[in-house]
Amino acid sequence: MEQTKYDCLKLENQICFPLYAASKEIIKRYKPFLDELDLTYTQYITMMVLWDKKEMNVKELGKFLFLDSGTLTPLLKKLEQKGYITRTRMEKDERNVLIKITAQGEKLKEIALKIPAAMSQCVNLSEADAKKLYVLLYKVLAGFTENQSED
Repeated sequence: MEQTKYDCLKLENQICFPLYAASKEIIKRYKPFLDELDLTYTQYITMMVLWDKKEMNVKELGKFLFLDSGTLTPLLKKLEQKGYITRTRMEKDERNVLIKITAQGEKLKEIALKIPAAMSQCVNLSEADAKKLYVLLYKVLAGFTENQSED
């Protein structure tokens, strides 16, 4: 078949499409597990960071999750309303907000323990392929981070 100048516009030639579709499908498979925790996927990944780090400021959290403060602020308000985190403005700089996990938020961690194993059953990849994909995706993300710092 002859190549044309429009081949670059074909869906099957776009790396963004399988990334988008796979992400959408994976998040859809998370939903039943996250419904049990009364969390959205974005709230869940936020809690994962806080289960590990215990506390951090909003700016650091945003960089970690590739989310801006416009997305994080309402999400963090909801997590605070649920009693999973606290938000405290720093005395030195009131624009800086410190996020801390609460005891109730820590308890959620125990319930969430079953999710990774359940999700691994939803993705049809060998452990080796999953590790390769993980490395490649983080290479993609690192490229965005490098390009962002140049802007």
